[in-house]
Amino acid sequence: MQAAAIIEHIVNWLRDYATQSNCKGFVVGVSGGIDSAVASTLAAQTGLPTLVLELPIHQKVNQIARAQEHIRQLKSRFSNIQSNSIDLTSTFDSFTIAVDVADKNEQQTQLALANARSRLRMITLYYYAQQNGLLVVGTGNKIEDFGVGFFTKYGDGGVDLSPIADLLKSQVYALAKELNIDQKIIDAPPTDGLWDTDKTDEEQIGATYPELEWAMSIYDTHKIDDFTGRQREVYAIYDRYHRAMQHKINPIPVCKIPPELLN
Repeated sequence: MQAAAIIEHIVNWLRDYATQSNCKGFVVGVSGGIDSAVASTLAAQTGLPTLVLELPIHQKVNQIARAQEHIRQLKSRFSNIQSNSIDLTSTFDSFTIAVDVADKNEQQTQLALANARSRLRMITLYYYAQQNGLLVVGTGNKIEDFGVGFFTKYGDGGVDLSPIADLLKSQVYALAKELNIDQKIIDAPPTDGLWDTDKTDEEQIGATYPELEWAMSIYDTHKIDDFTGRQREVYAIYDRYHRAMQHKINPIPVCKIPPELLN
């Protein structure tokens, strides 16, 4: 993998897209995770105005610390970086009161509230994007965006452009090292930061990213009966998530009205 060449390609692509879109630059939500660290650093390297936002909602202290340290390092390395921290915790709490959450421990309620956090952050990103003439940069990788659908529809999946969505998680790690991302971010277990507990991505999904990358690589050429043991388990996990995610990536269904009914 030619990490330096890939970085140059993505940076040029970002710069060209912004120019063609008549936008000034980019806004990126920074979580303290590796994907947002890589995406924000790539945006910074374009030289265009880049606003990085920390958007905590009942966030864990270690996640906040990593996000703030990454922002500090970005600002020390790039003159085109501006930052802001908007604590959305009270806004989110007001939302839970407004929708009258009866039992926060109920599984579907927990999932709905987790997704609400992501959507609240996206509202905030688009507010600052429109206010400043910026594009919202997505931070999803290939496994999350096209493999298992590990993103929130109209939340972190609602972006203007996705610079790392054609890279596997392992490839994002390779870029992170080339970009000199803070080692604490590289070493941190990936998490979406949408839960009150320390749920990692791999704990939620039930498989590691290397396992998911393997499943993605063979999914179109094999079937579950080709495997036994752990490989069969991982294939089943990937298959379940992949089938369930199609509504997230396919165009919104439109009910076509027969012409004769419109006359």
